[in-house]
Amino acid sequence: MNRFETKLSAHGLALRRGRLETLQINVGRKCNQACHHCHVAAGPWRTEMVSQTVAHRIGEWIVQHRPETVDITGGAPELSECFRYFVETGRGAGARVIDRCNLTIIAEPDFADLPEYLAAHEVEIVASLPCYTAANVAQQRGAGVFEKSIAALRTLNAAGYGTRLPLNLVYNPLGPKLPGPQAELEADYKTALGREFGIVFNRLFTLTNQPIARFAETLRRLGQWDAYLELLARSFNPATVDDLMCRTTLSVGWTGEVYDCDFNQMLGMQMRNGKPLYLWDVTPEFLENHTIRTGEHCLACTAGCGSSCTGAVRPESPAAIN
Repeated sequence: MNRFETKLSAHGLALRRGRLETLQINVGRKCNQACHHCHVAAGPWRTEMVSQTVAHRIGEWIVQHRPETVDITGGAPELSECFRYFVETGRGAGARVIDRCNLTIIAEPDFADLPEYLAAHEVEIVASLPCYTAANVAQQRGAGVFEKSIAALRTLNAAGYGTRLPLNLVYNPLGPKLPGPQAELEADYKTALGREFGIVFNRLFTLTNQPIARFAETLRRLGQWDAYLELLARSFNPATVDDLMCRTTLSVGWTGEVYDCDFNQMLGMQMRNGKPLYLWDVTPEFLENHTIRTGEHCLACTAGCGSSCTGAVRPESPAAIN
């Protein structure tokens, strides 16, 4: 039994899937950046990307089962040749469509029309901006990223994002610690970005760094792995369990295999041991009440206020729950 399951058991809790609300599509590992905290270990050199054949099978599933939300991620999802197919298929099926954008992709030569395209299809943007200062962003994401991100946000504002269309930002801590209170950080972001750059946005989502991929490598290299896992375990909050994203979100990878979440996908934790399970082999009804596969990394989603693709799970964090 892993440490996360031990925490659940101690509180008399079990983690099972509820009604499916969101299909999250990870189109692949290719990205124009290589961020230090990236749980996908994405980068410009990665070649794993969804094929048109797999994309169209996913699209057929969307049309048939009509999930409420289609959440497109990567890598930089816009680099996929199938990105616009997913946008248009999701919107055509009546879904709310989310683009998890790293912002700097808008500065790439072939993507100048991206803001207008997303606005025309009323796509919600969830954009990575781990801090509102250039120095902290450079430390986590590389030199020049902050400046490109600010330019991209201004372009998105001009296209109606942050006012007529939803623009949400994502914060994650610089190192092995939990995010601060989401509401307070959101207020700080809005003040700083508005005052310094005239930028507006809707909400800030705080995410806890997952101890996998590049961030895990950094923790081990610096001798901080054990301390970080202990922090997550010590901060376990049972009140977050009912609202964890894995209960209502299904993650599908670039080959069409399904997982309980994008983090499990990166760890190769298939929903079914042994034989792969593909999206076209399941229905929303089949998934309901399915046992969710867990590992110690799940402690990151239940620490403090909790962490999900839509930010903190609970508004307040207990000091420590054992």
